[in-house]
Amino acid sequence: MTDESLSFDRAAAFYDRTRITDSEQLQAALGVLDATLPRGTVLEIGVGTGALAVPLARRDRKVIGVDLAQAMVEQLRAKDPASDVGVAIADATRLPFPEGVFVGAYCRWVLHLIPSWRTAVRELCRTVASGGAVIVEPGGYAGKWRALHERFVQELGPGAEPVGLHFREAYADLDEAFAGAGGSLRGVVETSGFVDSSLGRFFTEAANRTYSWTWRVSQEDLDRAIPLVRDWAIARYGPDLEAPFEPDAPHRWRVYDLA
Repeated sequence: MTDESLSFDRAAAFYDRTRITDSEQLQAALGVLDATLPRGTVLEIGVGTGALAVPLARRDRKVIGVDLAQAMVEQLRAKDPASDVGVAIADATRLPFPEGVFVGAYCRWVLHLIPSWRTAVRELCRTVASGGAVIVEPGGYAGKWRALHERFVQELGPGAEPVGLHFREAYADLDEAFAGAGGSLRGVVETSGFVDSSLGRFFTEAANRTYSWTWRVSQEDLDRAIPLVRDWAIARYGPDLEAPFEPDAPHRWRVYDLA
């Protein structure tokens, strides 16, 4: 396995359309960050198109973001040229900042893309000052979505699994990594994660390689797997592929305090 973090350059054109939550969810996420992060300069790893950083900065917060994907950062600048978000092109496992320079940090849906995610945790804790906080929404499929993804993994093999942090451990390994780097879990804050989607949309987006788990498998294998998993899903969940598919997927923000 490569130690290189997975870049989202290829997703820049469609990321906001396929990943961004609705206004109510966005405000809930911003509320968690604004209420939990200390006042001062904060860091976001995997800042991407600025889905969180730009509106957080509009709340009079100072945000510095890092990302590997130049194309994603260009989308951030295009959507809000006047944004005060500072950006560095860098890997989360090698942050170009001195120790303790930030009062807090956060990330959403990032650590599963980083093979050396424990190093990224250490870097977060290194760059956040004592008394600060780090907030992580690790993501990962749940419920019926997890069963669907696991069926794809059965067909495609480990190439369809996360390259980094995996949800199979229920994030106990994430808590341990923070503990080893000087962080302690304060608690988990849950916000609504309504997903307006269907099985039909899922299979269409899988065929279009919208999801990062499709990027490391061959086109031949993906073309073979999709009809097999579609047939399995129809047998298990019914023939209406356009019906809403388990829309309730709450986001769970893990808050860590730095000693």
